[in-house]
Amino acid sequence: MIAAARAAIERPFAGMPPEQRRTLGLWALSAVLVLFPLLHDNDANIDAMANAGVLVALALGLNVVVGFAGLLDLGYAAFFALGAYYYGIFTAFQIMPPFTEFWVPFEFLGLVEKINRGGPDLVRFTLSFWLALPTAAIVTAVFGVMFGAPTLRLRGDYLAIVTLGFGEIVPIVARNIDGVTGGAAGLNGVMAPRLFGWSFGVAAWPYYYVVLGLVALLIFVSLRLRDSRVGRAWRALREDETAASAMGVNLVNYKLLAFATGAAFAGMAGVVFIAKLQTATPDMFNFNVSAMLLVMVVLGGMGSVWGVVLGAFLLQIMQSWFLPELSGVLRAIGEMVGWAWLARIELVEAIQLIFGIILVVMMLFRREGLIPAVKKQAALHITQQAAQVTRGGFTGIEKIGRWTPGTGNALEVKGVTVKFGGLVALNSVDLVVPAGGVVAVIGPNGSGKSTLFNVITGLVEADGGSIKFEGVELLGLRPDQVLTNGVARTFQNIRLFPNLTVLENVLIGEHARLTTGPIGAVAGMPKARAEEEGALKWATDIIALFGNRLTPRIGQIVSGLSYANRRRVEIARALASRPRILLLDEPTAGMNPAETLELAEQIKSLHEMGLTILLIEHKLDVVTRLASNVIVLDHGEKIAEGPANEVRRNEEVLRAYLGRAATEAAAKEKAPKENTNG
Repeated sequence: MIAAARAAIERPFAGMPPEQRRTLGLWALSAVLVLFPLLHDNDANIDAMANAGVLVALALGLNVVVGFAGLLDLGYAAFFALGAYYYGIFTAFQIMPPFTEFWVPFEFLGLVEKINRGGPDLVRFTLSFWLALPTAAIVTAVFGVMFGAPTLRLRGDYLAIVTLGFGEIVPIVARNIDGVTGGAAGLNGVMAPRLFGWSFGVAAWPYYYVVLGLVALLIFVSLRLRDSRVGRAWRALREDETAASAMGVNLVNYKLLAFATGAAFAGMAGVVFIAKLQTATPDMFNFNVSAMLLVMVVLGGMGSVWGVVLGAFLLQIMQSWFLPELSGVLRAIGEMVGWAWLARIELVEAIQLIFGIILVVMMLFRREGLIPAVKKQAALHITQQAAQVTRGGFTGIEKIGRWTPGTGNALEVKGVTVKFGGLVALNSVDLVVPAGGVVAVIGPNGSGKSTLFNVITGLVEADGGSIKFEGVELLGLRPDQVLTNGVARTFQNIRLFPNLTVLENVLIGEHARLTTGPIGAVAGMPKARAEEEGALKWATDIIALFGNRLTPRIGQIVSGLSYANRRRVEIARALASRPRILLLDEPTAGMNPAETLELAEQIKSLHEMGLTILLIEHKLDVVTRLASNVIVLDHGEKIAEGPANEVRRNEEVLRAYLGRAATEAAAKEKAPKENTNG
């Protein structure tokens, strides 16, 4: 019956494109929300909807911090409190200094008024609600940066504990500075908003419309940020901070930006909340609020804007309407059947337990939330899956033009030493990569090859030496700064952003070459739109280099790709950064012979297009095919250098790979044959 009703509702819209259906549904929902107070005159229900909207605004801010950037914040209610007290302090009869000439300009601007209570003239702050909203966002954003700067070096559980402490400290401070916040008794007499001289008073409907407008604004900002360069950077550091940094994302700056943005959302919500209640006490902003908001984000879907809106709305309606109604029904049943415990039940008192149960259930059965942030893509049909092996390198490489690395030596590594405690991982290693050349680094496992890549790209600090790329010293630079200078890399163990699509991964590779910031992204300025269109085209062209290996999978989540295709995506992501030198760490590892040959030809075509390449590889046939010069490392030291054919016959190299005993045995076996031939 339900299925039939659903089919009847959907039938008129079946021919519409999905995007048009979503737009129509959004307009219909907006009309219902706008007309709600006009069609429903119950002031209590309108007030409940306004309260739900405040929590939606808060959840959207927490979603930026937790859902987008992956920073677990258990003290988010502190920023809610800061916004509320900011407006309350500057509108309530709490701080009233003597009126002097200093306050005259502020009186003219309407920020203060002169009052007299039978003594000297005093100042009463009269900060406008409409001015308080944007300024509270700025004030709380500053507090977000101040709090985040010393703590964001922490990760995971440690960061959660510190944020929990911050969330507990703010109400304690508010409780103990009576002269400013009113102490435990709180602020009273907070000024109601005024519009064209008319006061909102205590009616619910004007606050409902203010909250509705605020939520609409924050949804718009969240969507714009999510789909921008900024949002991709946040999601990249959420997925893998090391890979994000190597792709040009400044981790500290973007973490601080996430904290500041989330705090700004909470600050505005705090202003609306205290203006509606016209009072505030420290108990309104305790840990329970932060925990409830976190449950809302998890229920709706971390990183999902519409999911968080739905989750916050459902939980608030459950708390303010459903549970009280259900408690009344259960009490009536208890009285009817004579069960005293059921006649006294009050489910709202167990709200924290109910939230905990919801959180556990979601983690067990639907971790992606009610509306997942990542949409499932349809499976590829058989023609798309049956990709043929490509011969002769990349296809359509002319679309991306030639690399022009310059002349002379592109990369010069001199005397680089890296120590991990008492272990010397690299010992005075020298290496030169000529501009436009291909150099391979080989050696047994544990010889220091990946450490060499890590120190070049800023992931590991060197204890001595020099690394210059095109004359610029790289030692001491952060990984994102190294990439900005034209040095891109892949990893031995693939480090993609697993919950993002192929296209999103490659777009993140372009991060350092784009300039759009949060304001440009939200405003949708022409320059920002043009830059985003150019980035999309470049990413599409890079993906197209791999033909039908990646192009049909451009919208697929990379965690569902084959191992070989994940390798291809990682290389595509590095190429998207427009490097002048590409560091490939065992790119053909785990590939079968056909895939190895295909990728080797593609790397060769990159070299022919002028790209400088430094390669770590165990497969000597690949090294012989690609590299003009080979460097051999063993126990952190360079033991051989030269053309591949010479290096593979070097006794030191054979000893490093096969061991001293095996080398001597091979020499003894060879000696009699030489004597016989003589």
